[in-house]
Amino acid sequence: MELSLVRRYFPDGTNGNLWNGDHLVCHTIELPWKDNERNVSCVPEGRYLIQTRHTEERGLHYMLAQVPNRYFILFHPANNALKELKGCIAPVSRLTGPGKGLESRRANENFKFVLRTAMEKEEEVYLTIKSIEHANHKV
Repeated sequence: MELSLVRRYFPDGTNGNLWNGDHLVCHTIELPWKDNERNVSCVPEGRYLIQTRHTEERGLHYMLAQVPNRYFILFHPANNALKELKGCIAPVSRLTGPGKGLESRRANENFKFVLRTAMEKEEEVYLTIKSIEHANHKV
């Protein structure tokens, strides 16, 4: 499965739309772009494998593999990137401002359902991250 995350950058956060083909899965929020600096920057544009991860605290969740100079880039709920994220990606149901959104837990469950469905079929899932200037989809 090939997913795409089409983003727009702002000084206070990064907003995106996560697509499965022509189907909008959810919106996303991230930290602003700060040269891929760990814990303060959004993820660099590129193509990444999504892997499963399991911990006692979070249970089954998903993360990006092989992000240059970064590790443990998780997908998890958050409604305010600056207050709740350290470089991860948060699915949200609605964008409310740069790096801000609503109903993140609901959006995260929808996102996880899409991934589980593909992974149960033993499909690898890739995410291509790009800016609105380099994409066919709208943010």
